[in-house]
Amino acid sequence: MVLRPLKTYQLIVDIAVALVFLSLALPFEISTLRSSGVPGGVVSLVLGGIVVILFAAALAIRRLSPALALGVAWAAAIVQMASGGAPSFVDFAVFAVLYAAAAYGSERVFWLGLASALGGALVATLYLYAGPGSGGFSWETISVAIAVYIAATFALMLSWTAGALVRTAMRARENRLAQQRAEADAIAEQERVRIARDMHDVVAHSLAVVIAQADGARYAAKADPDAATAALGTISTTARSALADVRLLLTQLRHSQADGPQPTLADLEELYAQVRAAGLELRVDVDPAPLGTPPAALQLAVYRILQEALTNALRHGTGPVDVLLSWHPDRVDLHVRNLLLATVPADAPPGGRHGLIGMRERAQLVGGSLDAGEEAGAFVVRARLPIGGAT
Repeated sequence: MVLRPLKTYQLIVDIAVALVFLSLALPFEISTLRSSGVPGGVVSLVLGGIVVILFAAALAIRRLSPALALGVAWAAAIVQMASGGAPSFVDFAVFAVLYAAAAYGSERVFWLGLASALGGALVATLYLYAGPGSGGFSWETISVAIAVYIAATFALMLSWTAGALVRTAMRARENRLAQQRAEADAIAEQERVRIARDMHDVVAHSLAVVIAQADGARYAAKADPDAATAALGTISTTARSALADVRLLLTQLRHSQADGPQPTLADLEELYAQVRAAGLELRVDVDPAPLGTPPAALQLAVYRILQEALTNALRHGTGPVDVLLSWHPDRVDLHVRNLLLATVPADAPPGGRHGLIGMRERAQLVGGSLDAGEEAGAFVVRARLPIGGAT
């Protein structure tokens, strides 16, 4: 028998209710049996006590095990009818059991509760008007029996229906909580993806600059010590900047509410300076310039897309690199073009799949689109991002 998990106070309340019911119903039942003159003497009193105890037990476990409570209630009703007892105060426990079966029972117990409500009304009517000592049905009693059956059905179904309504409300609340948990998980997953993308952008770009400067310093160390010193300075600055960005991202992982500052258009000059310091010829053209201040999400998308495109140029391309930004009233067009190294296979996209996927995701997050691919020995990145279309 499956037991429902209950809190301690709920179990205590149910047991207390059952004990109160037992203390009230037992004297009442014994008094009723003695005054009604039911045959059987002591046996009838014992059976009446058993009926009260069974109904009290059903009350005590109605939420812990609705199926068992329903079975115990039926057993109590059968003992009551077998002893020849008339309906009394103890039968009110049936309403609580039917309510619990509909509200807390499994799918099978739910429908067994409905069958018990309909069948119990019929059994009670037959017992009253066709049972032992009733005299059987007659034309005089059949109309009354029908009325009793309707009334009993209404009363029992009312309890079952109340439980069914509570069951529906609880399921609606569970579904709402499950939906909220799913939405929270989706938001957390999106945040993890965003942080992973930022980590890739920061680390990949910084390492590309560091590698380019290190290679340049190694070759220039003997011929031009000053160039080697400058390259080492650029490496140090780039590494510190990358370390600060990584620390910021780790802070966001530990404290999801602290988003921290994000790159803007004002940070592009520093990005261009890093690329030029790495030895790559870079030509930037902004025509027309932005009118006012673009949305923060759009500025971040432009920065990250340019960062990834220039990182790819440092890794797999050669100069010059042409960057064109066109700020129109409703959109910004971004165009990056660089020549490919001869050692790079034509079918190998610069930056690998992760970089291209990251750039496309950046564009899609603000409602835009991005295309990237080889064109006549060069690698070209084109993006069109709507202004004000951030999602």
